[in-house]
Amino acid sequence: MNRLAGKRALITGGTSGIGLETARRFLAEGADVLVTGVTPASIDKARQVLGDKVPVVQADARDLDAQRALAERVGEHFGELDVVFLNAGVSDWRPFEDHTEDSFDRLFDINVKSVFFLTQALVPVLANPSSVILNASNSAHGGYGHSNAYAATKAAVSSLMRSWNADLLRSHGIRFNAVSPGPVNTPLYS
Repeated sequence: MNRLAGKRALITGGTSGIGLETARRFLAEGADVLVTGVTPASIDKARQVLGDKVPVVQADARDLDAQRALAERVGEHFGELDVVFLNAGVSDWRPFEDHTEDSFDRLFDINVKSVFFLTQALVPVLANPSSVILNASNSAHGGYGHSNAYAATKAAVSSLMRSWNADLLRSHGIRFNAVSPGPVNTPLYS
C-alpha cells in the first residue's frame, strides 16, 4: 500500500519502541521520514533498521535550542511537513511520596514542555493541511498505581491537543490528534 506516498513525516522518539515501529510502517506506506532519538545505541539501531535514506537525528527533548534546531533542519530537509508524530517521552513509575522536584521536572520537561515548544517551532514548516499526532498514553485517562506525575504529563498533552485544534486548525490547517496506547513492552518501561 502507498497511503502515505509523497507525504513528509517527522517522528520524534523514532529510534525505539512505538516510534521505530511507526517509522517502519510510514516507510512501508510510502512516506519520506525523518526520525529523532537521543541515545547513540538507539540511533545506530534505527539507522540499521530504517536504512540509509532515512535521516536519524540526535535531538534531546529537554534542550529547547536543540528542538528549535531540529525544526530548522526539518525545514531544510523537507521544505514542509505533512505529518508529525510527537512520540518522544519518558516515564517514571514511583510512589507519590518518592517523587522529587527533579523527577517531576524531568517528566514535565520532556513530556510536555518539549512537545509545546517543538510544536511552536514546527508551525512555520507544517503544510496546510497537515496533521500532528501526539502520544498521550492511556494513563492520561485513568488512575494507575505509581503513575501520578507521568499521568499528569499525558493529561496535559491531551489538553494541548484539544487547545491546538481550537487555535491552529482554522488558522493554519493543522489537525491535532492524540493516541493513548496502554502498556507496550518498549524501552520506556524498562
